[in-house]
Amino acid sequence: MASLTVPAEVPSVAEDCEQLRSAFKGWGTNEKLIISILAHRNAAQRKLIQQTYAETFGEDLLKELDRELTNDFEKLVVVWTLDPSERDAYLAKEATKRWTKSNFVLVEIACTRSPKELVLAREAYHARYKKSLEEDVAYHTTGEHRKLLVALVSSYRYGGDEVDLRLAKAEAKILHEKISDKAYSDNEVIRILATRSKAQINATLNHYKDEYEEDILKQLEEGDEFVGLLRATIKGLVYTEHYFVEVLRDAINRRGTEEDHLTRVIATRAEVDMKTIADEYQKRDSIHLGRAIAKDTRGDYESMLLALLGQEED
Repeated sequence: MASLTVPAEVPSVAEDCEQLRSAFKGWGTNEKLIISILAHRNAAQRKLIQQTYAETFGEDLLKELDRELTNDFEKLVVVWTLDPSERDAYLAKEATKRWTKSNFVLVEIACTRSPKELVLAREAYHARYKKSLEEDVAYHTTGEHRKLLVALVSSYRYGGDEVDLRLAKAEAKILHEKISDKAYSDNEVIRILATRSKAQINATLNHYKDEYEEDILKQLEEGDEFVGLLRATIKGLVYTEHYFVEVLRDAINRRGTEEDHLTRVIATRAEVDMKTIADEYQKRDSIHLGRAIAKDTRGDYESMLLALLGQEED
């Protein structure tokens, strides 16, 4: 369930644009006004605001936000305001610039989005950067990382719920054999994880656990960064909410908040399943996600995060 709150009566797009324009003028920027508008509009409304703003004032709203705002607050507002497919394209591009640690962001985009959303992200990437996501991922990675990541970002899975139980049994056997032999980057492992539908992989992993009396993630607990990518792949595909809870816990609980991860998760999930993720977070850590964020962040950045969580500051 989404955490985004949109008022029952939304002002006209023209009024929103006028208000945003006024927030940029005069002595200092009116950050609270920007939050009150953009943090309470859905993707379609934000896109229309961008279009109308450009038509009315001859300015790119995103560039205005970039000029007027600073630091983590600026990053959050800009990333949030982007159309979801353009946002994923932007996040993927940033990930390809940073090498290994950001490979997890590519896995996240490839595995937690629907098949159609991933196609739209690839199209947006192509339009925005005049090259394909696949070629950039291939260029910036090597070896087994390249093998997995290119397969994941190139995928177009079946998005339905139907499963083949015979196939699940056969492919559970393949996965068990390869993982038991520590052949983590074997072509068959990558083929199964990169091409099968989420429902089919879930059925395969359920059979894996029943047949071999061990969760596949338990077998993948020890290993290098590539094994970590495989774990992220499986969690993103089958245990999406739990995956995001882990990202948030790591971002908040470490010494010094990892703002980039916090920004990315809140901005990409607020319109999707952020309320469910927040509920899971509370079950895991016995603290409301909003309270954990409020303890770890400050100022306008905190206010924007809480607004997207549907929890305004106390």
